[in-house]
Amino acid sequence: MTAAALHRDARRVLAGWRAPDRSQAALAEAYLGFLDAREDACSRSCVPGHLTASALVLDASGRSALLTLHPRVGRWLQLGGHCEPADIGLAAAALREATEESGIDGLEWVRPDPVHLDVHPITCSLGVPTRHFDVQFLLRAPAGAVPVRSAESHDLAFHPLDRLRGAGDLDPGLRALLAAAAGD
Repeated sequence: MTAAALHRDARRVLAGWRAPDRSQAALAEAYLGFLDAREDACSRSCVPGHLTASALVLDASGRSALLTLHPRVGRWLQLGGHCEPADIGLAAAALREATEESGIDGLEWVRPDPVHLDVHPITCSLGVPTRHFDVQFLLRAPAGAVPVRSAESHDLAFHPLDRLRGAGDLDPGLRALLAAAAGD
């Protein structure tokens, strides 16, 4: 897929997304404005910020979430990252990233639409401060799936959702994603 096709897919996904509340709807409009202003909005080379795709991966029972101890951030987060030129869309980028980072084949969509949007400042592979305009999805691992840590993680493990929801030191973006995935 070309960068232009990925950009069109991102615009289509966000324009058609039924946001769960006004705050998320406003954020979707901001993402669309950013896409309209920047042809390179889906490319990691876009210094002001760029769209990324991530996924909260649930175990087969839906009672635990697979998280990575992110080496750059130093916190437990959902799986995901930058869109690549070969990605056929945002959802495909999230699935690719989750598969690569988890080592689990056969991840399935809980639903194919985004569950949440999150903008966060980060110093990513550009080496300079930027922002990730993250589009977040929800996946499920097959029964018996065993994650395999990649070089992109310090650790990788399933965490019970009931413990995560009560954790005081949880990343705010992950907390919001967990609430969105639960329908809270």
